[in-house]
Amino acid sequence: MFPIREMSSRPTLETVYETLMAWCRADEYRGYDPFDGLNSRLFQQMPARQFRLARFGWIQVIKRCPIDLRQVLQVPKTINPKAIALFALAELSADRGRDPTDLVRMLKSLSFSVGEGKAAYGYNFDWQSSVFYAPLGTPTIVPTAFAARALTENFVRNGSEENLDLARQLCRFVVEDLNRPFETESEVCFSYTPLDNSMIYNASLLAAETLASVGKIDGNEHYLDLATRAARFVIERQEPNGAWRYGPSAQHKWIDSFHTAFVLSSLNRILNAVPEMESAERAIKKGIGYWIDSFFLSDGTPKYFAERTYPVDIHSAGTAIATLAELRSYDERALPLAGRVADWTIQNMRDPAGFFYYQKRRMMTVKTPFMRWGQAWMAYGLAKLIAAAG
Repeated sequence: MFPIREMSSRPTLETVYETLMAWCRADEYRGYDPFDGLNSRLFQQMPARQFRLARFGWIQVIKRCPIDLRQVLQVPKTINPKAIALFALAELSADRGRDPTDLVRMLKSLSFSVGEGKAAYGYNFDWQSSVFYAPLGTPTIVPTAFAARALTENFVRNGSEENLDLARQLCRFVVEDLNRPFETESEVCFSYTPLDNSMIYNASLLAAETLASVGKIDGNEHYLDLATRAARFVIERQEPNGAWRYGPSAQHKWIDSFHTAFVLSSLNRILNAVPEMESAERAIKKGIGYWIDSFFLSDGTPKYFAERTYPVDIHSAGTAIATLAELRSYDERALPLAGRVADWTIQNMRDPAGFFYYQKRRMMTVKTPFMRWGQAWMAYGLAKLIAAAG
């Protein structure tokens, strides 16, 4: 494994982390995203922008193209709030005395009101999924939840009541604005945005994680109950082998590495807030065993899907390193594997300038540097590994 601090002819993990953060700061954390194709100024002038299939197809063509077309298509570099949350979490996780105040301040400036006493975050691009359309700035649980994670962790570290107040506003958005396409006395599932009724396991758990983190701090039993019910909804739908599909609907039957990691991480955070939830602990142990057995080669290569190696995606690598380091107490293989994944990724997907490439495919490497998808997750993963190994 790459050394943490000791001298070596190879860069230490800390050097890799610091070089990556410096590269991101140099561009003020602005960058491209795999799903930002609809930001194209050319596409925005086309009549086809009004049609769902045109929007979905445009995004997918730009995302999958081995040559980055964004400059030609006039896609600007922008700031993604989830990326800023991950960078702030990285600085908090690395715990080397660096003050994350500037990143937290930037993160807070990206929030917006969704009603009296409520706030949320959205993506910095129009997004057309296979199920629904979310215009730029639509309040969305994923960036909202990662912002809440950064705000609450910064509160625990530095005691800033202002950060906790914003996290409380994010919770009110979750409770009052997100739809609940499934709800019983014992289970609940939260939607992705207020505009849809999709049931996506990791998205619902991110809403639950947000409620659990603030509920634990404030002693809010209503939030803790909702978080427990949302966790139970996902736990009850775990596959016999320990896996989770993307969701319960017919179009959400696939299983991939990083969504599995998201489910495991959120369940762990909910369990930290509700430690008596033994079913969550059992589900995590079963899930991490399946994940480790299915999504990694012996040398640390992080697979996207269990049944094939390529493409190797930087998102799978970054989320794997972070999650393996965080959940190391559940499986003795986790921390050594996190080191091997970091080692492989640094050797195979790191540019000499310090950033990380998008994908390694069977016959080529796609070298586009995506800020949220790649750099932010690798920063967070490396920071988690440095703290765990140190």
